[in-house]
Amino acid sequence: MNISELARRLRVPTEELRSKLPELGFDIGSKALKVPDKDVGKIQRAWQEYKKRQYLQKKMEEQKDRANRKAQVLAGDAPRVRIPPTVSVRDFAASLDLPVAKVMQELMRSGILASLNERIDFETATIIAEDLGFIAELQEERADDVTEVATDRLTQVREEEKTSTDTVARAPVIVVMGHVDHGKTSLLDVIRKSNVVEGEAGGITQHIGAYQVVRKDRALTFIDTPGHEAFTVMRSRGAKVADIAILVVAADDGVQPQTKEAINIIKAAKLPFVVAINKIDKEGANIELVKTKLAELDLVPEDWGGKTICVPISAKKNQNIDGLLDVLLLVADMEKEHIVADPHRPAVGTIIESRVDKGEGAVATILVQAGTLKLQDVIGVRGVNYGRVRAMRAFDGSTIQEAGPSTPVKILGLKAAPSVGDVLEVPVDASTLEPLRAQASRKTGVEEISTTSTAAKKEEDTAGEKVFLNVLVKADVLGSLEAVIGMLQKVNNPHVGVQIVGKGLGNVTDADVLRAEAAKAVVLAFNVKPAGVAAQMARDKGVPLEEYSIIYKLFENVVERLKKLIPSEKVYTELGAGEVLAVFKKIEKGMIIGAKVKKGKFIPGATLRILRGDQVVGEGRIEALQSGKTSVKDVLAGQDCGLSFQGKTKIEVGDTLEAYHEELQARTLVVEGAK
Repeated sequence: MNISELARRLRVPTEELRSKLPELGFDIGSKALKVPDKDVGKIQRAWQEYKKRQYLQKKMEEQKDRANRKAQVLAGDAPRVRIPPTVSVRDFAASLDLPVAKVMQELMRSGILASLNERIDFETATIIAEDLGFIAELQEERADDVTEVATDRLTQVREEEKTSTDTVARAPVIVVMGHVDHGKTSLLDVIRKSNVVEGEAGGITQHIGAYQVVRKDRALTFIDTPGHEAFTVMRSRGAKVADIAILVVAADDGVQPQTKEAINIIKAAKLPFVVAINKIDKEGANIELVKTKLAELDLVPEDWGGKTICVPISAKKNQNIDGLLDVLLLVADMEKEHIVADPHRPAVGTIIESRVDKGEGAVATILVQAGTLKLQDVIGVRGVNYGRVRAMRAFDGSTIQEAGPSTPVKILGLKAAPSVGDVLEVPVDASTLEPLRAQASRKTGVEEISTTSTAAKKEEDTAGEKVFLNVLVKADVLGSLEAVIGMLQKVNNPHVGVQIVGKGLGNVTDADVLRAEAAKAVVLAFNVKPAGVAAQMARDKGVPLEEYSIIYKLFENVVERLKKLIPSEKVYTELGAGEVLAVFKKIEKGMIIGAKVKKGKFIPGATLRILRGDQVVGEGRIEALQSGKTSVKDVLAGQDCGLSFQGKTKIEVGDTLEAYHEELQARTLVVEGAK
């Protein structure tokens, strides 16, 4: 047979086969073109044995290398690397000073298919870093681009206004914060004489709204931030655009976790604030106890000699609401030097809400913070042209021609929905703006695909690796979409995680179902419905499609799915090593040999690796052990034993035996944020 034909059958380069044949015991010249037909079968078997030894050698080296790296990590002796909350694969490899190919290979072992420029989160990076022998430490990253640009630009505008002679007083912007179900929306409801709370699923505000009311001929702008902990991002963004905060605390429930969180946000934003002690009409209300708990948080009430203004109210009974508004006007007067704006400059404002409407297209709610926004103004967001103001509507739905400082307004005419928290600015020269590109994911904030995409694998295929539940999220508005994704990202577990394979605004389409089918993902529809034939297609293709109107129900069901995915952990343990002293006889599927244990111990059931010199020649299993004529459960270092070996390898006297265990250990699922 031509040696090239044999090489083709063995799937190996001809020159490599020709050079290896002498090592395998075949006397073939270095320039031979053919091999005897009688040797073809022998060469094929010898080559298979050679490749098996290569595989076992590599497996042994990887096992020992990973075990050594893990031991170093557990002992705290491994090199430490600092990694930001999210990092690209390329930068991650550079941090570890390893080839990108090796890092990508390790990611693939964990079921993550990521290209060079795709980003992974810190939890994933930690697991991969530990597998590669590093200890990962969180590197505090600067605020994300949206918040950083927003803060910098707004700060710049305020500095410009300090030197302007055209500034005038504007309406104070008031943010309402506090624990879930303490009555924030009910308070706003009674202030603006409408009934929003009945339209909210479960009584929980699902996205930000902005409203204006008039008290004593003075306007007050209110921003309603959701109370559930899932909306932390939205709540903190609400504080960034406000001048005054109202901290709502229920008199019958007191200070709760979200109350403390809101206090921290208010303090971080350095906002003057008023505490509204709500539900004073309810049985069990204890105003003094609330004040005591506030004092423990360094918020000492004024009537106790402190500086914290506390106003007892009942939103349900409309008690003392006017008193609260009067206090807000008083606080605004105390801060009047800061609550000013120049209405004559080009408009600058913050995106409070953003969505894609079926009939109106991309719409956004803007809080104008400086200047005056007018019809036909060109809108720039971070230097990108987002279109022109075709129509403006006030919070009550009325059409308006212009919006001055502290005015919340919904605008139509955008080419795409910007991100919540983005700064909108009317440029002096519209020609300086870049054209909007569909692929500018950070600039559009809509329909961007997640950075990594991987199918959740079966437990038996991913033991010891991180398993992901793939989800595709659709929501009604951008704020809700960010809140859902933010809550899913709270799943911080080293063994299972949520992978966002797609996200967007609007109803679930057949394209979403097809994308979910390809990624083996669950479709989570928040406040939206399947459009057209999407629901039928999902049923036909077996794609789970789940609809929710309350976010914590969505989160609870995701956690339940994750619990079913939790894999067992594969633990590699070296048991002992010894030497073959005698080969007694061959038995069915194995051999009976005599051995001396030189370190550790041998136990029945352990995997046995056979080395001849430095080369691994095979693997098998210890079926049974005897000391003398007695069966034993283990043989320790320094002892001789008889050993029943099960395997195909032909053991010889002098071979080295290495015993090890590789077993699956069950893990428990602890998910941060789960109830």
